[in-house]
Amino acid sequence: MQPAQFIEELNARLSELLAASPAQDIERNVKALVASAFERLELATREEFDVQVKVLARTREKLAALEARVAELEQQRRTGG
Repeated sequence: MQPAQFIEELNARLSELLAASPAQDIERNVKALVASAFERLELATREEFDVQVKVLARTREKLAALEARVAELEQQRRTGG
């Protein structure tokens, strides 16, 4: 779903809720609608994002070390040592 389409759908549903719901139900319905929309977007929580940032940083460090080791081995092979 495109972001613009998502916003239009959200706006349309909010309008429907406001027109059809009693005042005390509006907050509950809006929260449920927003939660449902976010669930469909499959967003990551901040905690999940932070964990993945750390995993990526460790992976980059390991990759850099492996690249350096491969370069070292290639150099040794070229020089015969």
